[in-house]
This record gives sequence, C-alpha cells and structure tokens, in this order.
Amino acid sequence: MRLWLIPLTYALVSMVLGFALPRIEDAYFASYVVVSVSSAQAYLSAVASGMMALTGIVFSVAFVMVQFSAIAYSPRLVLYFARNPSLFHSLGVFVATFVYALCELAWVDRGGSGKVPLWSSLVVVALVIISMLLFARLIQRLNDLQISSVLKTIGDRGRAVIRGTFLRLDEASAAGETHAPGAIDAAHPGPATQTVTYTGEPRVIAELDIPRLVRLARDAKAVIVMASAVGDTIFDGNPLLTVHGGDGPIDEPTLRRAVALSGERTFEQDPKYPIRLLVDIAIKALSPAINDPTTAVQAIDQIEDLLRRLGRRDLDAGYAWDADGKLRLVYPMPTWEDYLTLAFDEIRQFGGSSVQVMRRLRSTLVELGGAQASADRADAVRRYLAHLDLVIERSPFDAEDRHKARQEDRQGLGLTRKRADPAARQS
Repeated sequence: MRLWLIPLTYALVSMVLGFALPRIEDAYFASYVVVSVSSAQAYLSAVASGMMALTGIVFSVAFVMVQFSAIAYSPRLVLYFARNPSLFHSLGVFVATFVYALCELAWVDRGGSGKVPLWSSLVVVALVIISMLLFARLIQRLNDLQISSVLKTIGDRGRAVIRGTFLRLDEASAAGETHAPGAIDAAHPGPATQTVTYTGEPRVIAELDIPRLVRLARDAKAVIVMASAVGDTIFDGNPLLTVHGGDGPIDEPTLRRAVALSGERTFEQDPKYPIRLLVDIAIKALSPAINDPTTAVQAIDQIEDLLRRLGRRDLDAGYAWDADGKLRLVYPMPTWEDYLTLAFDEIRQFGGSSVQVMRRLRSTLVELGGAQASADRADAVRRYLAHLDLVIERSPFDAEDRHKARQEDRQGLGLTRKRADPAARQS
C-alpha cells in the first residue's frame, strides 16, 4: 500500500462518518443533549483549528527526523525514517479529527433546533484523546534517532533477512543431498533460448519472486538465470535474465513481474544492504569533520554479529529447485569474501589512524577466524587479519601505539584481550 493513501483513507472515512452518524442519530435517537450552541460551536472550532496546527507540528517533527538522519548518519537512512507507517497513521488521525470536527459543526443547531448531537460529539472527544496519544508516541520516537537505537534497528533488519535468506549449514547439508543431481546443472544450464532485456530509467533490483520464477521455469522445462543480483542497479539495455532450454519462450511480461524494481535498495533479500548502512555510519563517524571513532566501534559491534550469523549459514544460496529436485533458477549471491570486503575494507582505510578502531577490527577478525569457522572461511579471515597488521605496521603510529593497536579489544579502548606473557613480566 502506498503510504500517502493512509492519511487519505482516514480523511475519506472521517468525512463519510461525519455526515452519516449525525443523520443516524437524528433518525433513530430522539434524545439530543441540550447544551449551549455557542459552547459547542466554540469547542468544535477550537478542535478543528487546533488539529490543523498539530498537523503542521507533525510535519516539522518528520522534517527534523529526516534532516538529522541524513546529516548525522547516512543519506540512505532518510527514506527509512520518512516512510515509517506510524508517522502516516498519526497524520491520518489528525486529519480525520479535523475533518470530522468540521462535519460535526454543520449539525450543531441544525434547523434552529438548539441541540447538539450526543454521540457524534463524543466521537470528537475520542478522536482528540487518540490524537494526543499518537502525538506523544511520535515525540517519543525521537529517541529512536539515538545512535544505539539506529544501529540496533539496522542490525535487527539484517538479522531478519539473514534468517529468511540462508539455511544453517547443518540444514543445507541435508538439503544438498536431496538436490545433488541439480548441482551439476548449475554450472552448465544449457544454451540460452530467451533473453529478457530491461528498458527504462535506472532502477534497483529490490526483490525476486523466487516461487513464481521456479514455477515458470518448471512449466517451460527450463532454467532461468538472473543476470544481476538483488541490490544491483540496472540500466536501459542491460539483460535482466536469460532462459536456458525449455519447450518454448516464457511470457516476457510475466517474467518481468517476477522481478521487483525500486528506486533505491531495500532490505528484502539483500543481506548486504544492512552491512552497507552500518559501514556508511562508521566511515562517516571517522571523517575529520566528525571524528567519532566510538560510533564506528558501535557499528562494528553490529557488523560482527551479522558476520557471525553469516558464518554459520550456507552462503551458496543462489539456486532454487522445483518439487522434483530439478534446478530451475540461478541468481547471483555474494561470497564470504564479498561480505568481508564490504564490512572491513572502507573502515580499515578510513580508520587507519585510530588505535581504537584498529583494536576493535582486530578483535572482530580474531573472533570470526576462531575454531567455529570452516577452513576456507578461516583462511579468508586470516588474510584480512594479516592485511590489518600490515596497515598498522605502515601507519604513522609510533612503536608504542602500534603495539596497542595490535591488541584485541571489543570496546576499542577498554579491556585488552591479548595479555602479555607472564614470564616476560617477571623478567
């Protein structure tokens, strides 16, 4: 649902109720509360005008949230805060209160009766109370702009997409035995019989409808190979996907509808995106204008957790089989080294002059390359650790700072994990 439809729906519903409820009350409920007409009119006018002002305040709060997230964290977080559904529901309730109060005002002293509808007036009171509660909740959401809350929110989205995208290694082993025959076809899906080309302005692949693509490939007895991965930007003339083998061409519009395109990257099916956002926050904190390595360390905390979870998952997830165990879809997925490159290269480059960041990076790499990591993934982590030590060696640090930078410390500058040799201390 488009977010702008939320306040529009509230406005339309309130308008319908504003005209319908007083009519129903007039037709079926004879008891009208006889109060001062001038008081009722003043009350309803104050509610209507006050809600207009409150709506302006809501827009101001939203503007502050957007500007703060863009300046302090990353411009890619702007839409995440600006498109929060709770903001639009709050705006919808404020507009509904304003519209309903105006409609109710038309029924006060209608036909010179000197009466005010009871139940319709109580609805206005209820809407005002709800509006105040939502406004208080909206102000409370400003706490979500604290760096710890922002990082946790991004980390939570990353953990959710990892759970939904990858199997655990033990689950993948069992599934691999079932689909072993299809694994041979993955490298050689056969000659291409159909190519779907993208036309239009640059767009980002936001999500793949994997069940639909598998079903289309199965019905055509073919294999669909995606030319680009989720998160890639495609341009006019780029191949979107190719069909290999099959009894005949697959309906091209149906294939296009199975690939969701967007103006920007999203979290769905893109485990790289939350890491990208965390790295953006870290390197922005490390810029000379901000110079906040502690924020970078907090971002690395979330990055390490995501990499730990990825390390326990089967990352070779770019294949989809049908119910008969036959390969039907191949789509690009990042490797373990791709995740390491994304997570560490820029932070290492921009944080090379911070002892705190070097210590935290070293602690992360040592933990990732521990006994629980597989041999090939541990080798990749060790190469990154050697590269980090080389950066420290060539840094402008003096000998003492280089020694400190080589210590593992999860807090950056807090508790050193790598202890000195006791024998050396005694000597």
